[in-house]
Formats: sequence, C-alpha cells, structure tokens
Amino acid sequence: GVTLADEETDEVVGLICVDPSGSSDILFVSEKGYGERSELDEYRITNRGGKGVKTLNITDKTGDLIAIKDVIDGDDLMIINKSGILIRIAVDTLRVMGRATQGVRLINLRNNDEIAAVTKVSADIIETEDELLEETEMKRNEQVVEGIIEGQETDETVATEETDNKEE
Repeated sequence: GVTLADEETDEVVGLICVDPSGSSDILFVSEKGYGERSELDEYRITNRGGKGVKTLNITDKTGDLIAIKDVIDGDDLMIINKSGILIRIAVDTLRVMGRATQGVRLINLRNNDEIAAVTKVSADIIETEDELLEETEMKRNEQVVEGIIEGQETDETVATEETDNKEE
C-alpha cells in the first residue's frame, strides 16, 4: 500500500501560491488521466513537521499524482500525453469535489500511455492571444495591400521604360 510519507518515493510535483480570500480552486492531475478539482477550504494549514493532507486516492487505476494547479472558471487546461496527443479542457466543465477522492477521468489513455505535461491557460492569456492574432492578421493584410500597390507601380514603371526604349 501507499503511505502518506514514503520518503523513498515521495517527490514534489508542483507548487502554487494561493490567496486565502481568493476564489480559486486547486486542481490535481494523476499520470493515468484522472483529475480532481477541490476548494481551498478543504485543506487545513499544517505545522512544521506535519505529513501533509491527503488529497487524492492513489490507486493503480489513477497512477501517481503529477501536477497541481490553481484554477478558476474560465481557465483552460492543456494536457499532452507521452504519445504526443494534446487536448484542451475547460476548467468549468470539471465539478468541484471533496478531497481524498479518486477524481474524474480527464482523458482516455491507451495501453501504457501516460500524461507527460499539464499546463493552465488563463482566460486573460486567451484574450491576449486572440488580440495578438487579430493584430498580426491586420498587419499582414496591410502588408499584402501595400505589396500589391507597390507591385502595380513597379509594373507600370517597367512598362513605361520598355515603351520609352522602343521609341528610340
């Protein structure tokens, strides 16, 4: 069985800074595609020397815990598998659960595939990316229009020079 503090196999999988008065939740992801979204209030403050607070029932089905993220509705979660498959999940589709549960399946994995990396994409970043894409597209369109106009002038100039040469 798995103990809470197995010093030989325990390792830090993530670190988040939270505002106790904030509205963010904590999201945990296991290597076999399970995730759990819990409220911060579910976790008590521990003192020095404490062994922590159990958050996810680790089983052969879930695999080990691999990621922790602070999330709010409006955030998206990007998950990439070791086989190279990338998916994007809206955090608001994941219901808030109590701690020490098995969690819910976030992604179906084949055979021995596992999650390689998890990252959060916040709503602010999405808006900024969209604005940046729009701005880039506008600049590209302006350059194309300028190129067409300049190209027409160049063609006319070349045609005029050829005409001048023929007259001589």
